[in-house]
Amino acid sequence: MSDASFDNRPIENEAQFGDFFALLKPRVMTLVVFTAFVGLLAAPVSVHPFVGFCAILFIALGGGASGALNMWYDADIDAVMRRTAKRPIPAGRVTRDEAFAFGLTLSVFAVVFLGLATNWLAGGLLAFTIFFYVVIYTMWLKRSTPQNIVIGGAAGAFPPMIGWAAATGTISTESVLMFCLTFLWTPPHFWALALFMRSDYDDAKVPMLTVTHGRRSTRKHILAYTVLLAVFAIALGFTSIGGPVYLTTAVILNALFIKGAWDITRRDEDMSEADNFAVERKFFKLSLLYLFASFGAILVDAVLTRMGVML
Repeated sequence: MSDASFDNRPIENEAQFGDFFALLKPRVMTLVVFTAFVGLLAAPVSVHPFVGFCAILFIALGGGASGALNMWYDADIDAVMRRTAKRPIPAGRVTRDEAFAFGLTLSVFAVVFLGLATNWLAGGLLAFTIFFYVVIYTMWLKRSTPQNIVIGGAAGAFPPMIGWAAATGTISTESVLMFCLTFLWTPPHFWALALFMRSDYDDAKVPMLTVTHGRRSTRKHILAYTVLLAVFAIALGFTSIGGPVYLTTAVILNALFIKGAWDITRRDEDMSEADNFAVERKFFKLSLLYLFASFGAILVDAVLTRMGVML
C-alpha cells in the first residue's frame, strides 16, 4: 500500500463533520444497526429500553469505526475506483492519519462501552468483528485471494449475534443461523455487484472472483451460494425465532433469489454487456431487498410473539 500520496497531501479545507460521518460508511452502518436490532429484539429475554438503545448505539459506532479504518487502509484502492473515488480520503477532505485516529478511538470507545452497558461477551464479539474486518479482510484477504468476500463476509454477519449476546449474554443456534443468513448472502450480493463493476476491480488490482476466474465462473458461484443460503434461511424458520411470517417470507424470497441466480447463470458471453448488466443489476437490487425483508420478517414474528405473551 502506498501511503505517501495521501499522508503528505495538503488539505485545502479543514475536514467537516459530514466528512467524518462519511468515513463511517453510513449505508453499511444502516444494515449493521438493523440486523443487530433484530438480534436484540428476537432474543427470548426482555431488555430495558435504555440498555437496548445503548447496545445498538455502540454496535453502530463499532461498525462505523470499522468503516473508517477500512478507508484508512484502502485509500490507494479507493482513489482508482469510480465507485469510491469521492470518499473523504481520496477526495482530499480527510487525511489518512485523521481517519486512522478517528477509527481507532471510536473502536475502543464502542467496545468498552458496549461491554459496560451490556456484557463482555457482546463487547468481545464487537472487538473481534472490528479486528476481523480491518485486519483479516481489509489488510489480508481483500488483496490476496478471490475468496476475499466469502471469508471476509463474516465481519458483516456478526451484528445479529452481537445484538443477541447483548440481550442474553450467550451464543445460541438462533444467533448462529442469523449469522449464517448474512454470511451466505454476502458472496452473491457482492459478486453480482462485481459483475457489472468489474473494471473498477481490474483498475485497483483487487483479485475479485470476476477478475481471477472470469464472469462465467462467478455466475456459477453465485448460484451455488444462493442455493446453500436457501437451506440455512429456511432452517432458521424452524427455530424458536422463526414464526409463520418469517417462514412464508423465507420460502418466497429464496425462490425468487434462486430464480435470479439461475437467470444470471444461464447468460452466456455472447450476450451484449447491456443485457447481462440488466440481469445482474436486477439480482443485485433483489439481494438488498432479500436481507432487509428476511430480518424484517424475523422482527415481525418477534413483535407478534411479545404481543402474544403480553396478552
